[in-house]
Amino acid sequence: MRAGLVQTVAEGELKTKRRVSRFAGSSSSRSGPNGGGENGGGGPQPPENDQQNIDKAKIVAWFVLLIVLMTFGGLVGAYVVVATNSAIEWKPFTLPSQVWVSTAVILISSGFYEAGKKALPREKIVSTRVYFVAAAVFGFAFIASQFLAWLALSERGFYLSGNPYAGFFYLLTAAHALHVFGGIVALGAIITRTWYPTSIGSEMLYRLRLVRAVGWYWHFIGGIWLVLLAALGFWK
Repeated sequence: MRAGLVQTVAEGELKTKRRVSRFAGSSSSRSGPNGGGENGGGGPQPPENDQQNIDKAKIVAWFVLLIVLMTFGGLVGAYVVVATNSAIEWKPFTLPSQVWVSTAVILISSGFYEAGKKALPREKIVSTRVYFVAAAVFGFAFIASQFLAWLALSERGFYLSGNPYAGFFYLLTAAHALHVFGGIVALGAIITRTWYPTSIGSEMLYRLRLVRAVGWYWHFIGGIWLVLLAALGFWK
């Protein structure tokens, strides 16, 4: 799947770079005597050099993913250690139904995001808006379902203290919900950036790279949720 994603983005970038050259050429032809266009003799100039074309979004995304991996790796490691110590206070319980709703919601959100990512290079601006907004809405729905799960547990008498299993449930799900919220903020930036169409090739290239980078984070957070669900639901 990763190879397919990279290939898709690479193809999108190649097409966009061709658009950059085309737009640069058209701008040059209108630039007049000083721009080498109608009255000038110069040819199309590249809009940016290779040093300015560094994929900063990719670098930031990998750095953030490393931090997230270390954070949840430590939390899950601590959970496994405590769960295998057979402490008397360790009292697992049946997960609330809202947890399964959360799972379905976050998977649907990832699906909408992927659809928006595919619609963007095809310049389907309306579809891109709808899919990314839907992904953000389902992200908020996921956080809301977590609040409902916490409320259901408190009504059953399970609180943060007194039962290490309950404490880990609150800690792990709260940490994950916080990271989902961070992803929603990034989604908001994407929605704002891609709300209107663009005829500038370099801008489209930037949008493609930004969407790819945030997509890595969004799908990675969805995968982290599945790991947490497996630990809390089946490693008790």
